[in-house]
Amino acid sequence: MSRHGAAGEASKLHRRLEALNEARELAAGALPEEELNAVLRVLERASSRRSLSGDHTVVGFFGATGSGKSSLFNAVSGADIATAAARRPTTSEPLAGIWGAEGSEGLLDWLEVRNRHQAAPVPGFADDTTGLILLDLPDFDSTRATNRGIVERMVGLVDVLVWVLDPQKYADAAVHNDFLTPLASHGAVTLVVLNQLDRLPEHEIRPVLESLREILVRDGLGAVQVLGASAVVGTGVDKVRAAIRQVAMKRQALSQRLSADVTRAAARLEEASGAGNAAGVTQAARARLAGELAVAANVPLVVDAVVRSYRQEATRRTGWPVTRWLVRFRADPLRRLNLRRDGARPDVNRTSLPPAGAPERARTDAAVREFAEAASDGAPGPWRAAIRGAAREGRERLPDALDQAIASTELKAGGISWWWTAFNAVQWVALLAALGGFAWLGVLAALGYLQLPIPDVPLVQGWPVPTVLIAGGALLGIVLAVLAKFIAGAAARARGAAARKRLGSAVAAVAEDLVVGPVELEVSRLGFFNKALEAAR
Repeated sequence: MSRHGAAGEASKLHRRLEALNEARELAAGALPEEELNAVLRVLERASSRRSLSGDHTVVGFFGATGSGKSSLFNAVSGADIATAAARRPTTSEPLAGIWGAEGSEGLLDWLEVRNRHQAAPVPGFADDTTGLILLDLPDFDSTRATNRGIVERMVGLVDVLVWVLDPQKYADAAVHNDFLTPLASHGAVTLVVLNQLDRLPEHEIRPVLESLREILVRDGLGAVQVLGASAVVGTGVDKVRAAIRQVAMKRQALSQRLSADVTRAAARLEEASGAGNAAGVTQAARARLAGELAVAANVPLVVDAVVRSYRQEATRRTGWPVTRWLVRFRADPLRRLNLRRDGARPDVNRTSLPPAGAPERARTDAAVREFAEAASDGAPGPWRAAIRGAAREGRERLPDALDQAIASTELKAGGISWWWTAFNAVQWVALLAALGGFAWLGVLAALGYLQLPIPDVPLVQGWPVPTVLIAGGALLGIVLAVLAKFIAGAAARARGAAARKRLGSAVAAVAEDLVVGPVELEVSRLGFFNKALEAAR
């Protein structure tokens, strides 16, 4: 592959790694920590490997005891490197054959490979400029836990995996179940070599290779290149070298390996998450929640108090002056609920509304639960739980927040209506007229009692003026009082409607802050997670 193509692959890999990390961060708190930590390890490995030599391709030889792995390693290397290192047990720690040592030190330190050998050039395979590192690794079926640990670690670190199998144990469940099947996404950087073909009769070689291919198909590695070889007699060694050289020359193995790691990690996240998107919050659901919370928070009781308070104040201001004073003995409905401002600071005010009882709490719980259920519809299990959890967390703070919202809402119930002044003035004129008529008749009665001359009383349509003043004043006062009652009722209902609207907005704001907002955040988090996961895949 050209350097331009390799750079393009690296750029694409970088975007996928960023997307995978974004998905991991978005899933925090929703998916199990174990899964997120596994993804984090992939990201950390990728970051470390990319920061090291990109000019070297690391090829690991993996095999079971007796598979001839080290012999094949030597045959491919063109030298007895493993034999030269026989002073250490070949199954104890990794051994590196290096073509192009410059810049490989940091990479080999990261791989924790201490046994390093500068390999001699192999014509048609590798020289000092190739940038190739072959690793002979411990047997993966070793009874020593440290050896198996090294193999498991290297499986996650090397760029290319060469699995060396033998005709006797090529179908061994240990290699297939523990290593090959979990790495099904790494087919592009995996090579399977059936070694020791010299131990098979000629007519059995093809059937055995076909059998191995069928097993690999079941493992999910149907596209993996399968080669036959014999390290002892040299059969197929050139093909193994050619396959490794092709990978090394393309400079694509690193990106392909890390890309396969990202694919596998993304699949693991997807499996832990499940598929699907949440329905989200609709305006209808938002309105239903606010309406239910308003009822549970006694908004209808407050609205009724606003209506009755206005009527009471209107009667005190516009009623018949002879009887209106009786209204002063009635307690103001809003004052009883501690909702009269009277200069009180709304930010520290509290209402005297009845505390939420079992019915109100049940109504609140049901409203929040129904809202969360509707918003999380379609979301996979862990995210449904996260969305519901966000709603429940806000629900605990609702009673106090709703009471504070009602207390701080400006109800505008204490304002003076313009018509009160006009009615009040006419009421007093009517009362003064009636009192004037009574006074006039009183004077006339006193004069008669004292046997003094009584002046003629003017008449209106045959009725004495004092009597007209008394009757007219009383009648006008009563008519005005009745009329004011009707006007006050209509105005009170208008004020109640306005108060209901303002209280509804206050309750909706609380619902938005404590329930709707957190739920929408979780819903959007799921949406962004799915997009990031798709980009990572």
